[in-house]
Amino acid sequence: MAGTGKVILITGGSSGLGQAMCKRLAEHGHRVYGTGRKVEDGTQQNGCTLLRMDITDDASVTRGVAELLKREGRIDVLVNNAGLGIQGPLEDITPELAGRLLDTNVLGAHRLCRAVLPAMREQGRGLIINITSVAGHFGLPYRGFYSASKAALERYGEALATEVKRFGITVVSVQPGEFNTPIADARLRPDAISPANQPGYERAMQVLGGSMHYSRDPDELAQVVEKVIGARNPKSAYLVAQGVQRISVLLKKILPGRMFQRMVGKHYE
Repeated sequence: MAGTGKVILITGGSSGLGQAMCKRLAEHGHRVYGTGRKVEDGTQQNGCTLLRMDITDDASVTRGVAELLKREGRIDVLVNNAGLGIQGPLEDITPELAGRLLDTNVLGAHRLCRAVLPAMREQGRGLIINITSVAGHFGLPYRGFYSASKAALERYGEALATEVKRFGITVVSVQPGEFNTPIADARLRPDAISPANQPGYERAMQVLGGSMHYSRDPDELAQVVEKVIGARNPKSAYLVAQGVQRISVLLKKILPGRMFQRMVGKHYE
């Protein structure tokens, strides 16, 4: 199958969800490039070629995409997967800390889109997949900026889809729930939690930590991404969640706002 597949760039491809996507797509005949901040260009991992890239740095993104185009001559699919988590009471999160998150989760994806769109436009085709989150559907207590960043990426993708459709470029959102990845270990946190917010925050973190036991195999998400890449006319969005997470997305749409907020609050009590 080698040579017949698509050229795919996956940010954050050296670990977690990105690594799972790289592995599956490479195994199925695609030429896959994954990015990482601390990898060397050309390193091989699970059949995927790694490229050094810091998605918060314009020059690094430009260099990485140029390296891919030099090697392959085209780019068929961009998967904006790299991202950060954050936790803490909103009152205790400084604008600087929030800015670090948004620079990665929103502007990082924007940098990649700007870098690949000229090549996709010249080709007359292309697919951009933004990995957002179930959290983009509602504001999660003590993870508010994470929800905000994923909601922003959703709206960004919707607008971009309309702008680039005439060039033969498709934009899709994939919205995962919790998966078994290291993202929790690298969440941004404020330096200190104010006493007034401490009890609620500690309880929410206990609930959040307990919920990780049902986290699923990242390959489940990789299978959905593979399906999107293979689809002739993919949907605009794919929800990849089960149980209470999937139900919560539905309830957010049908319940009155205050009722839904009370339901979320009780979950974290």
